Amino acid sequence: MVESALCQLRVPRYRTVLEQKIRERRMTLEEFAEYAETFARERGEPGTLSVRHLKRLMAGKGPNGRPLGPLRPATARLLERIFEISADELLGRPGEQPHTGDRERGGTDEAKRLVIERGLSMSKTDLADRQVRRSRVGRSRVADALAEYYGAEDELYQVRSAGSVVRTSVCTRADWLDLSCSPAGVHLRLAHDAGEPESSDAEAAAERLADAKALHVRLVEAPLYRLLDVEVNRGSVSGVVGLTSFMNYALSADLLEAELVDQLTAGGPTQQGSLPMRDRDLPDLEAVHELNERLCAGGVLALCAIARPADPYRGPADYALLVQERSDQVVNAARRLSVIPKGFHQPLVDASGETSIGATLLREMEEELFGRGDVDGTAGPHRAAAPMHPSRLSEPMRWLADGPDRLRMECTGFGFNLVSGNYEFASLIVIEDDEFWARYGGQVEANWETGGMRIYSSLDKELITQLISDESWCNEGLFAFLQGVRRLREIGGKRVDLPAVEVLRG
Repeated sequence: MVESALCQLRVPRYRTVLEQKIRERRMTLEEFAEYAETFARERGEPGTLSVRHLKRLMAGKGPNGRPLGPLRPATARLLERIFEISADELLGRPGEQPHTGDRERGGTDEAKRLVIERGLSMSKTDLADRQVRRSRVGRSRVADALAEYYGAEDELYQVRSAGSVVRTSVCTRADWLDLSCSPAGVHLRLAHDAGEPESSDAEAAAERLADAKALHVRLVEAPLYRLLDVEVNRGSVSGVVGLTSFMNYALSADLLEAELVDQLTAGGPTQQGSLPMRDRDLPDLEAVHELNERLCAGGVLALCAIARPADPYRGPADYALLVQERSDQVVNAARRLSVIPKGFHQPLVDASGETSIGATLLREMEEELFGRGDVDGTAGPHRAAAPMHPSRLSEPMRWLADGPDRLRMECTGFGFNLVSGNYEFASLIVIEDDEFWARYGGQVEANWETGGMRIYSSLDKELITQLISDESWCNEGLFAFLQGVRRLREIGGKRVDLPAVEVLRG
């Protein structure tokens, strides 16, 4: 219906919208025509848009100077898909009113209207500038603001290292740290009848959708685990998870981060009463721990330490510690430092069978370090019945799996990140056999989620001390890094010379 209406559009209204869109993207006609051609080719669209045809559209004239008639169907569909706008918007007439009592239809129409309005009013340059401003808000400013908001100085994870105190936004307890358990000791059961908490802000959600489209941030309708109950003890963790969707999370709980950081960039107050979404959805520590009443999504992230043999240039045998700079395309922690792998706790095809933290860690290693794009949770529907079947593993992962002492994984801590209320399983991955580096070191390569990779030697105490105080960290990433350093310092032997990290108790 929309496509049929689009094909009947006359030029004047279309030209007005087209001019505005091209101007906002700061493109020339030639650049936009090239972009449209690439867009059509990548998505299998039938339409193409030459510079000559585009100039005719903008001038409102066809061959021989005659007025241009209705748009060609292929051109109309192509432009509609590029801009994601409706025929009603292009014709300048109001959308169909929802039927009385049809709340779902009304909500959908309202959401579309908000997204369209946001998309028409935004400038991609302004959005990019805002991303830069957000990335300049240091990790400690975020942690300190949340400590003030929640009055939670004693509950937040903080350490002393090299004489400096470092605080994070992760709410944890003494018996949630130094768990000394393998991922097999974390038992999470799937509840099939878990409800979905209602919490949304239409304006903020529309802004997130429009911004994500403009900046190529990946938002997908993929399954995601949400925590319903948890009991953490040294040596074991048990709990219950339900299912939600990544989109539900991105348009609700995850919006709290942007609200807080934007308030900090503007120099505004961050105490209770000054952050409307947080005041409503996560107002106090009691609400943080009421897991059944909110959407508590989860992260699984690990400090990865890969044994390397002695080298005549680098020096003695050590561990390569991997740290990533997050890309602009990720939903949260964009442009921040973090450990790698770092991923959401989610299933691919087997919701009941993939609740294990270890399953997520291995999958994230395959995706983020060994190039397995088919296990990317944002890649769309998955067709393999067993994506992590031994026959499908990458060569580096298969080599690790073939030796009992080649790979070590431990959960090193648990907490709730007050930035968005997420649960975080901090972990340590150690590749013990330095033959791995000789065989596969050149194949370790990050995926699209990483804007850049850094490697630190476990023998470089001074550089790692500086890294700990770097303000570019995301708080959950630093939490996992510090817990990993503490544990590696205990078990690493002569391969490590790491700074002491003392957890400060409240």
